[in-house]
Amino acid sequence: MSEGNQTASGEPFILPPKTDLPKFRAFLARVESIVDEANVQIIDSEDDISKEKYMDPSKAHDMFHILEKTHFISSAVVAPKNVADVQEIMKLANEYEVPVWPFSKGRNVGYGGAAPRVPGSVGIDMGRHMNKVLEVNAESAYALVEPGVSFFDLHEYLVKHNLRDKVWADVPDLGGGSVIGNTLERGVGYTPYGDHWMMHCGLEIVLPDGSLLRTGMGALPNPNADKSKPPHEQEPNESWQLFNYGFGPHSDGIFSQSSFGIVVKMGVWLMQNPGGFQAYMITFPRDDDLDQIVEIIRPLRISMVIQNVPKLDNVLVSAAIEGHRTDYSNSDKPLTDAELDEIAKRLKLGRWNLYGAMYGPPAVRDTLWSIIKESFSKVPGAKFYFPEDRPNDVALQTRSNTFQGIPSITELQWVDWLPNGGHLFFAPIAKVTGSDAKAQYDLTRRLSEEYGFDFIGAFLVGVREMHHIVCILFDRKDPDSRRRAYELIKVLIAEAANRGWGEYRAHLALMDQIAETYNFNDNAQMKLNETLKNALDPKGILCPGKNGVWPATYRKEEWSLHKP
Repeated sequence: MSEGNQTASGEPFILPPKTDLPKFRAFLARVESIVDEANVQIIDSEDDISKEKYMDPSKAHDMFHILEKTHFISSAVVAPKNVADVQEIMKLANEYEVPVWPFSKGRNVGYGGAAPRVPGSVGIDMGRHMNKVLEVNAESAYALVEPGVSFFDLHEYLVKHNLRDKVWADVPDLGGGSVIGNTLERGVGYTPYGDHWMMHCGLEIVLPDGSLLRTGMGALPNPNADKSKPPHEQEPNESWQLFNYGFGPHSDGIFSQSSFGIVVKMGVWLMQNPGGFQAYMITFPRDDDLDQIVEIIRPLRISMVIQNVPKLDNVLVSAAIEGHRTDYSNSDKPLTDAELDEIAKRLKLGRWNLYGAMYGPPAVRDTLWSIIKESFSKVPGAKFYFPEDRPNDVALQTRSNTFQGIPSITELQWVDWLPNGGHLFFAPIAKVTGSDAKAQYDLTRRLSEEYGFDFIGAFLVGVREMHHIVCILFDRKDPDSRRRAYELIKVLIAEAANRGWGEYRAHLALMDQIAETYNFNDNAQMKLNETLKNALDPKGILCPGKNGVWPATYRKEEWSLHKP
């Protein structure tokens, strides 16, 4: 077993619950016999939790931790080589009753990274070896991928095989994340295919007992498959990535943001090359333009005049991409409106800035642009730009690429707004109305400033709802900054729930609190989730506590981090 540096003891920082050291070592010895010694690492030294870079992330703890560095931490990390290894690891985890926490790339920054909810769980690194693009069908516009395939990987595959002239893959802000991991967490991108969960089709899943499942049309065997091969190697039904539902209850949803199974393959729909593309930016000079902007967006988005997921940023998003906070202010107090106006003037931006794109041949784009420009011209002082108008605008150039499926990690530069930058995402969902946007902005900005933070945020507008992404940036090496960030987001969650706004995704430390806000009819949804959990995973070994779902083998009141 790899034991970190020479000071390592072979005993992890934290053992799994109800597991002593002999049992832990016996479990890992059995795992080694499956995956080889080189693919098992005990987390027992500072070296094992020293990584802090997005492209070389920690596989054992939360790099942007808000609790103590060793709170959310794995006892060991194992890397299966194939589906059969995953199945055997799950069987052993049941035998030894050791909790496990699978992750794809470990880059779920802002939400906990690769760290487990239950300290001491054994991490399963699904991305180290299981990282193949298994198929791209350009004619039917889909791909079949393993957990370790990042958005960079899928894009590079399309480029390498000269397929970009036929199909594009949608990408989120940061291209280093796993296609499967991001989709299962219901992440979003920016082309017309930006709702990643909507665009998945067909899952292959290892259940908590180690058995294997294919969903949708994958449940119908391929009559030409070689039955001498193990099930995970057999050719799937040719319609697996074409029709999501198959026959009978549609089970895919229970494997999204859940602890009910490990997804080892997933189909993803690709976007047909639209035959033309044009990104744009519209700047709006006043902070209180927000209400009118969103009211204009809604009918354009529903009617698909705005074809993609538009991004409406406050000015500090671009300012943070362009530089550090000290480039704009020497004060340690939240920036005032006068200072924000000065930053906007300096960067030739608005207080709000809308980024979008048009797809199709010139005649289509020209028609769409005439409607878009006429609509937003109703906002006094609105200015309109294409990327070629602002060649040195990093944010606009980056988004132009993102909107056409070209990944990057440039957006992550805003984390450096503060020294030792770490971040939390507060992400409530709301109606696409000016009043909701203004109410959310007023609440989140006021509370952010009360806790000593600048408001940095954006609205990502779906067809009928908005993701409001509030970026709580803190100094991860300053205990007081971490404390204030944690207190702030807990207050935001409670205040949002009181207004009917729920988060769509959660950091490890906040899963219990957010789950408790979804409590209609005496927590009916949680009761269903717990029933499914206990039926599929009676020993509670797969991701206990993920998104607030605790198995019967754990006393929720003892493990919950939310104490009302």
